[in-house]
Amino acid sequence: MIPARLTKSDLESVYDAIAEAIDAVPPEKRELFLAKLAFVLADLLGDARAVEEALAVAARDLG
Repeated sequence: MIPARLTKSDLESVYDAIAEAIDAVPPEKRELFLAKLAFVLADLLGDARAVEEALAVAARDLG
């Protein structure tokens, strides 16, 4: 399990910022944008195992 590092308020702010950024990108470029965002955030995190765990968490229960 990934430990929570953001407060609920900060997490909500990040969620809103991500949603707004996705909406601002043309639909045909959204997958590229999300891939680039994932690489940038992975580099900022600086922990390959944590990134792999985050990928697994994000892939779970997509419906």
